[in-house]
Amino acid sequence: MLAKLFSVTLEGIDGILCEVEVDVSRGGFERPTIVGLPDTAVKESAERVRSAIVNSGYRYPDTEALINLAPADIKKEGPAFDLPIALGMLVCSGALVSENLSDFVIVGELALDGRVRPVKGALSMAMAAAEKGFKGILMPLENAKEAAVVQDIEVFAVGSLAQAVAFLSQQLPIEPTNVDLEELFRRVCRYEVDFADVKGQESVKRALTIAAAGGHNVMMIGPPGAGKTMLAQRMATILPDMTLPESLETTRVYSSVGLLEKGSPLIAARPVRTPHHTATGPALVGGGTHPRPGELSLSHHGILFLDEFAEFPRHVLEMIRQPLEEGTVTVSRAKGTLQFPAQFVMLAAMNPCPCGYYGSHAKKCRCTPNQVNRYIAKISAPLMDRIDIHVDVPPVEFRKLRSKSHNGTGSQQLRDQVQLARQTQLNRFGDSTQTNAAMSHKQVEQFCELDNIGEMMLKQAITEFALSARAHDKICKVARTIADIEGVEQIQSHHIAEATQYRRLDRKY
Repeated sequence: MLAKLFSVTLEGIDGILCEVEVDVSRGGFERPTIVGLPDTAVKESAERVRSAIVNSGYRYPDTEALINLAPADIKKEGPAFDLPIALGMLVCSGALVSENLSDFVIVGELALDGRVRPVKGALSMAMAAAEKGFKGILMPLENAKEAAVVQDIEVFAVGSLAQAVAFLSQQLPIEPTNVDLEELFRRVCRYEVDFADVKGQESVKRALTIAAAGGHNVMMIGPPGAGKTMLAQRMATILPDMTLPESLETTRVYSSVGLLEKGSPLIAARPVRTPHHTATGPALVGGGTHPRPGELSLSHHGILFLDEFAEFPRHVLEMIRQPLEEGTVTVSRAKGTLQFPAQFVMLAAMNPCPCGYYGSHAKKCRCTPNQVNRYIAKISAPLMDRIDIHVDVPPVEFRKLRSKSHNGTGSQQLRDQVQLARQTQLNRFGDSTQTNAAMSHKQVEQFCELDNIGEMMLKQAITEFALSARAHDKICKVARTIADIEGVEQIQSHHIAEATQYRRLDRKY
C-alpha cells in the first residue's frame, strides 16, 4: 500500500516542500529503506519510528517498506521527517484512515515513547507551507507559537504520535495556535541599560547617534577602560523598533540554527552579537560542511560588535568586506550556492596601539611609531574604507566619573533624533529598510547635493587625504544623515565638515 504526505526540509534558512512517500509491500525484508538523498539523521529515523509506533500501541508492519523523500536532488537533513514517516507507515498498515492528509504539512522528531520533539526552522517551514497554499501544518508543541507567527496558515500543535493520529482521523479536535504579535513586541522591546549610564563621551554618543540614524558602520579607537564596550552595549537602545517583516527575517535565521530562546517565538528586539576575536571564518561569516548562518547573519537587522578588532585574524576580517557592502553572505559549495541575509550595523573597537595608550594623557605610551603603524595596518585599507565613521574614545576625566548631578544625554533623547532621521529616509526612499548607508552611487548623486562651500571642503579633503571614491560616497552619506537629524533638506558645509572628521584612520594610510 502507498501513502503520500507532505513535509518540509531546510536549505540554509529557507523551507523546501517535500513529499514523503511510504510504500509497504506484502512480503520481503523487514528493514525499511529510505531514499531521496537523506543525511544520517534522516536514515536513523527508521529506528526511531519503529520504537515510537510500537510504544504508542500500534502494530509495526513486518514487511519491506520503501520511503522516498522527493525531490530527490535536494539534501534532506535533520529529524523533522520522523512524524510524517510514522504516520505514513500507520496509513499503510490501516491504523490511520484520513481523507485530509493532503491538506497538511507535517514535521516533528519522534522520541522512542512516541512523544513529538521540537525541530529547528519551524518558522521557515510554516512560511513554506503557507506559500504553497496548505490548509494547516502539524507542529511539535514547543514550535507551535513560533510557527503561528505566520498569519496565512493554521498551526496545530501535537505532543505525541497518538495525538497526531487522533487529530488526522478526526477523533480529537485541536484548536489552532494563536499569537498576539502586538503584546509580544511590547513585552520584548524593553532595555535595562541606557546611554545616561555613560558619563562623558558626548562626542562618541553623537557619532553613534549618526550611525543609528543612517545605518552606518563605526570604528571606535581608544585606550582600555575608556568605555567602548559600555557604549556599544547601549547602541540598541536608540535604534528604531523592529518591524514585523524585519522580525520575521531575523527569527528565521535564529530558528534555523536552534537559537531561539524558550518561550520567545519571535525576535522582537534588535539582536546584538559580540563574537570573540578568536572566532573562525565560518563561525563569523557562515559556512561549514553543512552551511549554516554565522555571526554576521545572526546580527541581521541588529548590531555586530567586534571588540579588539585588530586582534581578529586578518584573513577572517577580509571575509566581512563583501557582506558589509551587499548585506548578504554567499556560501558556495560544489552542490550549490546559499545566501544568508546580513544587514547590520557594525561596531568595531580597537586600541590605538599595542600597549593601548597612544595619545593618552593618563599613561605614557611605550610603543614606537613603527609599532603603532604596524598595529593599525593589521586592518587593511579596503576594509577600513568600508567603515563610515571613525571616532576617538578618550579616557573619562575623574570629575565626570564622580559626578552625580548629570550623567549626560540619555537614550530616549538620542532615540528621538534617530526616529526623526529614519522617518525622513522613509519619506525619501519609500522603503522602511532603506537607509542612507545603503544608498547606491546613483542615489548619492541624486540626494546628496552640496552647496559651493561644501563642494570646496569635500574636494580639499579628497585631495589632501587621497581618499577613494568609496570614501567620497561615505562622507556624502554621513553628511546626508547629519542633515536628516537636523531636519534640513540641503546638505550644508558644516555637515560635510563633521562627516569628514569621521574619516580619521584614512590619514594613517
